[in-house]
Amino acid sequence: MQSVEAYYDGRVFIPVKPISAQKNQKALITILDSPELAEQHWRRFFGSMTPEHAKEIEEALIETERVDNDEW
Repeated sequence: MQSVEAYYDGRVFIPVKPISAQKNQKALITILDSPELAEQHWRRFFGSMTPEHAKEIEEALIETERVDNDEW
C-alpha cells in the first residue's frame, strides 16, 4: 500500500510525483477540506521529523546505494 499526494484538476486526480500503479488499479482517495487538515492528516498517519533527521535518513539511503564490487 502506498500514499499518493495528488491534486484534482476538475475531472481527474493528478499525482504530484510519479507513482507505481497498474492501469485501472483501484485506489482509496481522501479529500481534505483545508491545508491545515492535510497537515494534520500527514502527521497523524505518517508522522513528522526534523530537517536534521530527514537529512540523516537521506544520507543513509544514499550510502545503501553504493556498491563495492570487491565485496561480491
